[in-house]
Amino acid sequence: MTTKAHSHEVLLVEDSQSIASLYKAYLRDEPLSLKHVTSVADARACLEHRLPALVLLDLNLPDESGGQVLRWIHDRGLTLPVVVITGHGSVEHAVEAMRLGAYDFVTKPVEPARLKTTVHNALQFHALNAQLEAYQMPEKRQGFCGFVGASAVMQGVYRALEQAASSQAPVFVQGESGTGKELCAEALHLSSPRSEGPLIAVNCAAIPKDLFESELFGHVKGAFTGASKDRIGAVRQAHGGTLFLDEICEMPMDLQSKLLRFLQTGQVSAVGSDRIDTVDVRIVCATNRDPWEEVDAGRFREDLYYRLYVVPIVVPPLRQRGDDVLLLARRFLKHYGKEEGKAFAGFSAEAESLLKRYPWPGNVRQLQNVVRQICVMNPGGKIGKERIPPLPKRSMAGLVAATPVESQPIAEVPQIPPQQGQPAPEAGQEPELIPLATMERQLIERAIDACEGNVTRAASLLDVSPSTIYRKLQAWQGQ
Repeated sequence: MTTKAHSHEVLLVEDSQSIASLYKAYLRDEPLSLKHVTSVADARACLEHRLPALVLLDLNLPDESGGQVLRWIHDRGLTLPVVVITGHGSVEHAVEAMRLGAYDFVTKPVEPARLKTTVHNALQFHALNAQLEAYQMPEKRQGFCGFVGASAVMQGVYRALEQAASSQAPVFVQGESGTGKELCAEALHLSSPRSEGPLIAVNCAAIPKDLFESELFGHVKGAFTGASKDRIGAVRQAHGGTLFLDEICEMPMDLQSKLLRFLQTGQVSAVGSDRIDTVDVRIVCATNRDPWEEVDAGRFREDLYYRLYVVPIVVPPLRQRGDDVLLLARRFLKHYGKEEGKAFAGFSAEAESLLKRYPWPGNVRQLQNVVRQICVMNPGGKIGKERIPPLPKRSMAGLVAATPVESQPIAEVPQIPPQQGQPAPEAGQEPELIPLATMERQLIERAIDACEGNVTRAASLLDVSPSTIYRKLQAWQGQ
């Protein structure tokens, strides 16, 4: 005599022993193991210990309504099929059961064939759900190597980082300021076979032009005025690891040619030295600009672009990441609350709505600073909408349209004053036109004056990057 293999566990919640025995007889040839309980309390105890593949549920139970079992499953978000079997069939019962996620609703007495078909279909449903959850599991990650976010766009970033990590190919990271481009470099390094080696970061926008070659390739003592000792340089420091070149488009043109030569040969020579060293590094670079536009403008070498732009990864702005804003805000609130020695109970619904709808032009860095300010300026407790510090008005357009302006904690941004000495043209008279470049310069200078010299606020007012204004000011100084 052979023993039938039981491939599925089914929980039967039925207070009548005779009916339970009948169901067992109906299903005795099916590949399942049937466990029988007679009350809601016993059913909950079984579900807390182990989830079956299917629940057969009677609604009329001695301690509580069987609907409480269905609600328990529903409230925990379990993808567990439940077949409601009851003698108290009605439209109201059916609607309520389906609303709480019941797979099927049948009334007593149940025919053997009907029960077998319902159980078979429900078990198939369970198997498909299990496969779907296994397939979607990577999509549900709440973060990756320091990133926090569960949105679909961030799942794509995580997959791209995982796929690129094991390669030696250069990675070109693009994204607005504050989106986490340096975090991408760290994730690539930590997930790569080079993780035991160094990760060396160079901010190309922060190095003076005359020191750039020395910072990158090193120098020997006496190579130039002020070179009082040897310097190894970032490239050789990164040997066996990863070299991250942030704001790569800020690199001077003459250094771009030397970087290209290094990428082609793997060899480097310090300033003032004839010695040539072979260096093994993986290159990751980043920019908040469009690199091809920089090539078209003559500020970035086309051959270097092709050498570096092998594996592109685009980090999305925070405004495109949906509920990630709330995940990040809660994480920052917990972190900075602990740092400040204060206990915060999260954000109110109104505060979360405000945080989610605001477009965050400064991205994660701006959100981080706002939450840190909240932690410093508040004693603790739940953070309501009124506790969120003022946010730049120009970025609140979508929010203002939805809510009265006076209810919003919006900082006043100075208006650009009208240009002096330029009266409006009289009716029928052609306006006096000036070159577009001149108009742009006047507008930027007026914005800076209106913001009392604060370039960052002026850039926010004009909806451009601060680096754009700095570049233009630098260019105008030479005119």
